[in-house]
Amino acid sequence: MRYASRRIFADTISMKKLPVALAALFLAARAFATPETFNIEPKHTALLFGYRQLGISGHMHLFDKTSGQIVVDCAAKTGSVDVTIDAKSVDSGYPLLDEYLQDEDFFDTAKYPTIVFKSMKVKFDCNHPGEIEGYLTVKGVTKPASLTVTSFQSMPDQVLNKDAIDAGAVAKFKRSEFNMSKYVPVVSDEVTLIIGMEAVKE
Repeated sequence: MRYASRRIFADTISMKKLPVALAALFLAARAFATPETFNIEPKHTALLFGYRQLGISGHMHLFDKTSGQIVVDCAAKTGSVDVTIDAKSVDSGYPLLDEYLQDEDFFDTAKYPTIVFKSMKVKFDCNHPGEIEGYLTVKGVTKPASLTVTSFQSMPDQVLNKDAIDAGAVAKFKRSEFNMSKYVPVVSDEVTLIIGMEAVKE
């Protein structure tokens, strides 16, 4: 009985120590979970924006120049996204329309040459980013915005011999909230952003 009592007492002490041990292991794992920084590769990145005209025809245009950084720590399920778009690089396929889109009625690139998205919170879906909440700045106006990640994979870039991220995301916003309300509702207020990018590890 005395031996059994000692064993029960020892087991009780061990059970009490277990949460402390697990907490220590968790903190150790977090300490070894290192954030990784990836720079957006402009030549392998495309950012399109789409809208509808007369509720019938759809239009898609492209921004040719995008830069920024993605920081990901999949083990800790944290990250950040910082994207800068050169608004002057808008490409509709029609030079006259490109000039018009850069006019003060729309992007007003003479005063506001860049469009910026900065994340505030990255929500993870399993081990990959799922929803990215942040702020979008267009034409000097900053509003909350959310990116939904549609694809995400990490792989080596065989050409650069570095780790890389290939990701896709989509977002929607109303252009009238950014002082671009001309022709609403003939030209839709809602604009869809479609992002496909490659980012290479520093």
